[in-house]
Amino acid sequence: MHTFLIPQKQTGIAAFGNAPTAIIPAVALIAIIGGFSAYGFSLIGRVCSYTGGQSYREAWSKSVGDSSSWIPAATCTFKTCFAVLSYSMILADTVRALLMTAGVETTRTLALLGITGPVLLPLCLLKNLSSLAPFSLVGIAGMFYTSIAMALRYFGGAYKLGVPKAGKVAAVPAGKFVADVATQYQPNFGNLGASAALSPNTFILICMLSTAYMAHFNAPKFFIELKDNTIKRYNTVVGTSFGLSVFIFALVASLGFLTFGSASSGLILNNYSGKDVLMSLSRIAVAISIVFSFPLVFVGARDGWLDLLKVPVDKRSDSVLTKTTLAILSGVTLIATQLKELAFIMSLAGATLGNALIYVYPALMFRSAVKNMGEKASKGLKREVPFAMFSASLGVVMGWKVRVSIVLSFECFVRYEVFVIYGYFI
Repeated sequence: MHTFLIPQKQTGIAAFGNAPTAIIPAVALIAIIGGFSAYGFSLIGRVCSYTGGQSYREAWSKSVGDSSSWIPAATCTFKTCFAVLSYSMILADTVRALLMTAGVETTRTLALLGITGPVLLPLCLLKNLSSLAPFSLVGIAGMFYTSIAMALRYFGGAYKLGVPKAGKVAAVPAGKFVADVATQYQPNFGNLGASAALSPNTFILICMLSTAYMAHFNAPKFFIELKDNTIKRYNTVVGTSFGLSVFIFALVASLGFLTFGSASSGLILNNYSGKDVLMSLSRIAVAISIVFSFPLVFVGARDGWLDLLKVPVDKRSDSVLTKTTLAILSGVTLIATQLKELAFIMSLAGATLGNALIYVYPALMFRSAVKNMGEKASKGLKREVPFAMFSASLGVVMGWKVRVSIVLSFECFVRYEVFVIYGYFI
């Protein structure tokens, strides 16, 4: 039986720094990882263009080979399962916080069960998910609103710790919401700034970023459905989208860390007071976004399992889909009620599945696609292969380093809740 190493609460930028200057290397990493992630996304679409593949598995099959196509298929399936688990964990914390803001005391478990049964399950059972597409705009608007709200709270000093009077130096009053924040979430700063980025713990942030930029299993679909889907137009869309993502990630990460320092939670909204109306609206926006995004990701996980189990499409009756949905959703919900460290899940998924899908597999497919072209491959494509393989090696190194970092930097103990999870299965 395998055991998990459960991390301490320091995550993201706080995993390696606790001084404001730590955001300098963090923002640089956000931009660099975003750039390489965009390159991997671009490679997948280009391989589909070269080979005619219409899915991640098919792109692999037509470039690398059909016999090993189960490897990316399995990786995509498990990665979407991790994404669904992360969504459930965020909803558990967010819904609980919203209920407490309304004066309703509850637990994470009850909050998650309350949103899963009557809301998520019916959405996951929908036969046509196209009606949920407009709600993606709510998610985008919610992220921009959250960024603005976090900026207002940081520059307004609403969460600043008070400083007592010292000699002739006047006292600095505490922010109006600090007293309402749990001790472990109150601002905490030290002297580990930009230079602390040399710590092995930096790889925890890197692999969290791999999860943050993860959308690569849908790259073939985006390329195929793009109007006038030339490679040039596709790359323009990819560059613009990832550029905007880099900006939002860097802004939110910086504002959250500058406000709370090493006390920053893996889900930064947990740091804000339940009495803060401005941030409560952010929680509502995030909850709505996740609720309507949940079934889109869940269907990917469900179809992935059915594919791995070799259930033909024509055999996927309503009964089979319903039973599979209940089984997967029940398992994910059970695990989400027991695990609380979102950043650990993101780091683990990013270090393994994310790095493979973003950096390694796209480069291998591109190399094989160019090789299969033979003399038809341009000199530019042939010269690009070494850079693509460098991107793949980068993914391998990052995945290995973060596993070493987890062992060196995290407490070596197994929390009670892990045994609770095992208790359901043994």
